[in-house]
Amino acid sequence: MSLSNYIDHTLLKPSATKTDIKILCDEAKEYRFHSVCVNSYYVSLAKHLLTRSNVKVCSVIGFPLGAMSSDAKVFEATKAVEDGAEEIDMVINIGMLKSKNYVAVYKDICDVKLAIGKVTLKVILEISELSKNEIIKACQICLDANADFIKTSTGFSKGGATLTAVKMIRKSIKNKAKIKASGGIKDLETALKYIDAGADRIGTSSGVSIVTEKKSPVESSGY
Repeated sequence: MSLSNYIDHTLLKPSATKTDIKILCDEAKEYRFHSVCVNSYYVSLAKHLLTRSNVKVCSVIGFPLGAMSSDAKVFEATKAVEDGAEEIDMVINIGMLKSKNYVAVYKDICDVKLAIGKVTLKVILEISELSKNEIIKACQICLDANADFIKTSTGFSKGGATLTAVKMIRKSIKNKAKIKASGGIKDLETALKYIDAGADRIGTSSGVSIVTEKKSPVESSGY
């Protein structure tokens, strides 16, 4: 598989303009990235800009805190799908997980998954806020709730992806779900390390520089 197919080309900063989204989509088409990842307001624009391309539109939901009601997440996710989103990245309810209210965490994810049906659901754990045991517990809840991917981070907290966490998640979920590593992945060498560690997708705003960077010997392995 081409390295480009691993990349969710991402633009989530609050100051993003329509012009910025157009540039994002043009780059995604040029480099054949798997998707663009945008805030839900821009889903319909991105979908329009990506007409007649194979690039998918991914929308973040409950972003970046995950602390809004499940009803709010469901509404946002449903609207994003109606506007053309083919993948949804929702933030887990971190406070409820840390409070050990696992039923609330499970229901939060389930409600969104039921609302979007077969649309791919990635659940963002925000690993920088969680202990090892909390990450493992969150992974199990995600599997129980039929999430398609577990995603490491929003990129808006105190830390992003780590190789240790990706390996831990892979060991915990085995092949029952996929992994998206996100947050702080800015160069080719780092991206390849995450893929080797078990990541199935890379979320980054540095996709162009990653895929245009001079190839290293490691890349000859098939990425």
